[in-house]
Amino acid sequence: MTANSRAGHPLPYDTYREAVARETLRFAETVKGADPAGAVPSCPDWTLADLTQHVGALQRWFSALLTRLVQEPPRSRDVELGLPQDPRDYPDWVAAGVPGVAAVLRDTDPEAPMWVWGEDPHARFWVRRMLFETLVHRVDAERAVGVASDIDPVLAADGVDEFLVNLPYAGLFAPGVTKLRGDGEILAFRCTDADGEEWRVRLDPDGFRPVPGADREAGESEPVTAAVRGEAADLLLLLYGRRSYQDSAFEISGPTAVLDNWFAHTAF
Repeated sequence: MTANSRAGHPLPYDTYREAVARETLRFAETVKGADPAGAVPSCPDWTLADLTQHVGALQRWFSALLTRLVQEPPRSRDVELGLPQDPRDYPDWVAAGVPGVAAVLRDTDPEAPMWVWGEDPHARFWVRRMLFETLVHRVDAERAVGVASDIDPVLAADGVDEFLVNLPYAGLFAPGVTKLRGDGEILAFRCTDADGEEWRVRLDPDGFRPVPGADREAGESEPVTAAVRGEAADLLLLLYGRRSYQDSAFEISGPTAVLDNWFAHTAF
């Protein structure tokens, strides 16, 4: 399965709603009682307090966008946060926001048209985005406090899909993406679990694009130049810069220069 083969057909909306609540509570539980000034190695220059504030603020901002079903890019990201004065209270503040977020997601029509920065111009885009922002930061928090992480393979594969489908539009806040170029190389990301899903991206002189699954089914796609093979959870963390393709978790084929070019431009 390639990145575009599932574009517009993500997991059921209720799966996202439930997973957002679950991941948020897991995040809050992870950081509760930890030193707010503790470093977050996978988010350079951030403390646990910074990370916790980010997660809670982002969820509240996404909820505000969904409540208003905004039709154009917002001019401000200011929302009423109710942030506690003491960073030690931030974990409870994040957890306290779960019912409000759940209510917004419950009352939102996932098919409602609205402004998004990515590919799918519907409300469901923000719910899916909220999930993977929260999930990846939950892993960041667990690493920071020395707790082992686990990610459901189905969610992880969907997270890989969500990342790759939206990456071409991410230049707004990840300018390196706009400079990602190639000479027609095909880069593949392959799962060893999650039903063996695969995503392909073509790097051209004028930019990059996911290779639609329909091209492969019609026998029109070109041979893969380089590939990374690993479990879905590891691929997700790799794409988000939390792992290196040189880790033993991955099997690499093809010239590493293609991978170096990709990861040099896709910091998210």
